[in-house]
Amino acid sequence: MNDPGTAAPIEQAAKELDPEFSAGDKAEAKEEDRKVEQEERDYRDPNLYWFESTAVPLLAGTFGPIASAFNICSLSSSWRFYLPPGTAPAEGTVIDDPKWLLALNSVSVASALIANGALLLNMSRRLKFVIAQPITIIGFLLSTGLLMADLIAITASPTYQLPQSSPAAPAINHALTPAFYYAIMATAIYFFIALLMCWTVWGVYRGHFGRQFNLTAAQRTLMLQTMSFVTYLLLGALVFSHIEGWEYLEAVYWADVTLLTVGLGDFSPQTHLGRGLFIPFAIGGIVIIGLVIGSIRTLILQRGQKKISARMMEKKRVRAINSVDSNNHRIKVSYFQTIPFYETFSNASRQREQEFRVMRSVQSCAERDRKWMALCISTFLTFTLWLVGAVVFWVAERHVQGWTYFEAVYFSYTCLLTIGYGTPSPTSNSGRAFFVLWSLLAVPSLTILISDMSDTVVQFFSNVTIWIGTLTVLPGEGGFRATAKEQLKQVPISKLNPKKFASHHAPDFARGSHARDEETYNDGEHVTIHDRIADRLATHLKGDELHAAAKAQQSGDTLDRDLHFYHFVLACESKRLLEHLSASPPKQYEWSEWEYFLKLMAIEYDESMLTGQEVVPEGLRLPETKEEWEEKKRRYRWSWLGEKSPLMGHQTETEWILERLSACLEKELRNSRLLHGKRDKRTVPPISLRDLIKRGQAKDGGTEADTRGDSGDSGLEIKHAVESNMNREHRKDQ
Repeated sequence: MNDPGTAAPIEQAAKELDPEFSAGDKAEAKEEDRKVEQEERDYRDPNLYWFESTAVPLLAGTFGPIASAFNICSLSSSWRFYLPPGTAPAEGTVIDDPKWLLALNSVSVASALIANGALLLNMSRRLKFVIAQPITIIGFLLSTGLLMADLIAITASPTYQLPQSSPAAPAINHALTPAFYYAIMATAIYFFIALLMCWTVWGVYRGHFGRQFNLTAAQRTLMLQTMSFVTYLLLGALVFSHIEGWEYLEAVYWADVTLLTVGLGDFSPQTHLGRGLFIPFAIGGIVIIGLVIGSIRTLILQRGQKKISARMMEKKRVRAINSVDSNNHRIKVSYFQTIPFYETFSNASRQREQEFRVMRSVQSCAERDRKWMALCISTFLTFTLWLVGAVVFWVAERHVQGWTYFEAVYFSYTCLLTIGYGTPSPTSNSGRAFFVLWSLLAVPSLTILISDMSDTVVQFFSNVTIWIGTLTVLPGEGGFRATAKEQLKQVPISKLNPKKFASHHAPDFARGSHARDEETYNDGEHVTIHDRIADRLATHLKGDELHAAAKAQQSGDTLDRDLHFYHFVLACESKRLLEHLSASPPKQYEWSEWEYFLKLMAIEYDESMLTGQEVVPEGLRLPETKEEWEEKKRRYRWSWLGEKSPLMGHQTETEWILERLSACLEKELRNSRLLHGKRDKRTVPPISLRDLIKRGQAKDGGTEADTRGDSGDSGLEIKHAVESNMNREHRKDQ
C-alpha cells in the first residue's frame, strides 16, 4: 500500500515551495516535522518506553506517600509485646524497642520524606531530573536498607537487649505488633519504587526519552492527592485515638475502614465528641478518596485506552493488508470478519473510498477488542486481589480465630464490594495491618472493573433490553409490525447472504470508465462526487458572500472572486470544526465529509497521480524542477490503509482536519499578501464559484428533481442565486 505522506501539515509543503522561505524557517519547520513524527511514532508504538517515562513516575508518586505512611506507623509503637501463657493478646505487655532501632526508623522516615519531596519537585518541574532522581533513588534505597536491618535484627534475636532475668526474656512468649508488619510493607514498597526509578534513569541514560517525565498536569497532581489522603488518614487516626482511647494503629485501621466505606463495625466511636467529629471527618475523607480514585481511574482508563487502542489498531491494519485474498476479493479485518475488497479499480475515488471503509471496519474491530481485553485484564486483577488476599487473611487468622479459606474468601468478597458485614473481621495484628494495604488496592481495582463492565457487559444488556422493549411494550409510532420490519432492515446484507453482498459491490469492469467515474463505492448510490461537494459548498452562498462574489464578478476578476470564496469557506468550515473538538466520543466523519475536506485541502487525486504521469492536479502550481515535483508527489500520494493515514494518527479526526484547514487558510492569506498586484502568479483554488456555476448550467436543461438534492441547493440553484445577486447589485450601482 502507498504511504499517505500527510503527516506533515500542508503549511510545510507550501512553505518549501515558497521562494521567500528562509533557511531559518526551513530549519524550524524540519524541527516541527521531527516532533510530529516522534508523536506519531509514540502513538503507533505505545509500548515504546512509555512505561519508563510515564507509568513508573506515576507508580512512584502514588505508592511513595503510602510507603511513608506505613513507615510512620511502624515508628509510632514498639514492634514486640510479651504475652504470658494463658493470656489474651489484649493483656500483653509492650516491650520497648532499643534506642538504636528508633533512631534507624526515624532516619528511614526522614530519608523517605526527602525522596518523596524530590520526586514531587521533579514532577512539578521545580527540580532538575539529574538532581532529583539521585536524591529519590538514594533516599528510597537508604530507607529500605535501614528498615531491613531493623527487621533482621528483631527477627534474628527477639530477646535482643532484654535481661535474661526479665520475665519477658523467653522468645516463645513474644508476639509482634502491627508496627512490625507495617515496616515490612514499607520496606517492600520502598525497594520496588527504587528499582523502578533506576529503570527510568537507565532509559534516560540510553537516550530513549528526554530528562523529564512525560506527565500531564492531571498526572502530576496524583501524587499531591495521594499525599493529602494519607496525611488526612494519619492525622484523623491520631485525633480519634486520643478521643476514644484506642491504640494509634487501631485508630489507623478504623480510619481506613471508615474512609473506604467498608464499615466492618469492630471499631466505632463511642463518645459524644468522637461521634460529633466523625461526621465532618467521614465527609472530608470520602471526598479526598473519591478524588484519588477518580484520578487513578481517569489516568488508567483514558491513557491506557488510547495506547491499547492504537496498538491494536496498528496490528489489525497490518494483518488486514497482509490478508487480502485476490481470488475471492476479500480482506480479513478480524478473526471472525471478512469484507469485500478489490485491489483494482479504474476510478481512484472508488479505490480510496473502499480503503476508507476497510479502515473504518478495522477501527471498529480494534475498539471492540480493546473493550473486552480491558475487561479481561481488570477482571483478572480484581480476582487476583480477592483470592490472593484471601490466602493472606487465612494464614493470618487461622491460628487466632480458626478461619478456613472459605471464610477468608467470604470476608475478602464482602470487603471488596465495600459491603462490610463485620462478621467475620480480622483481629490479628498482621491481618489488620495487611487489610489497610489490601483495601487501598482493592477499591480502585473494583472501580476500574465496574467502568470496564459498563462499556461491554452492561452496554450489551442495555441494548438487548431496549431492543426487546421496541418489539414488545415500547414499539415505535408505526406499531409492532412496522418496528419489526425496521429492525430487519438494519441487519447487514453481508450477514444474510455474503455472495449477494459481494456481487452487489463488485466493480463492473464491463462498463465504460467514464460511467464509473461518476459513481461512488457506497451501495450503488448514483450521486456524483461533484454533486455532494456542490451541495456542501452551496450552504456558504448567502448574505455578504454573495455580495462580494457579485462585486468581483462585475469587475471581471473571476479569479479574485473564487479566491475570496475559497478563503470564506475555509474560515466557515474551521469555525464548524471547533464545535466538534469537545465531542465525546470524538466525532468520526463520513466518507462524503472526508472527500469534501480533502477537496478543500487540495488533496484531490486523479488517475495521473496513481500512474505517475507528471500532470498537475487543478489548483496546484507546477514546481520548477523534477526533484520538487517528485517531492510533491510523495507528499500527496497516500492510502487510507497506510501507517500515516488520518485515521491512524495520535490526533482526533477533527484535530487533523482543523489543523490542515487552518494551515491552508494561513498559506492563502500569506500568498495574497505576497502576490498582491501580481495577478499572473496567483493560483486557482481547489474550489470555485465558476465550477459550481458550470455544474448548474450542465443541469439547466433537466427537471426540477434533477436540479435539487436532498442535502441542499444544487449547481443550478447556485447559478441562479449568484446571477440574481449580481443583477441586484448591478441595479443598485445604476
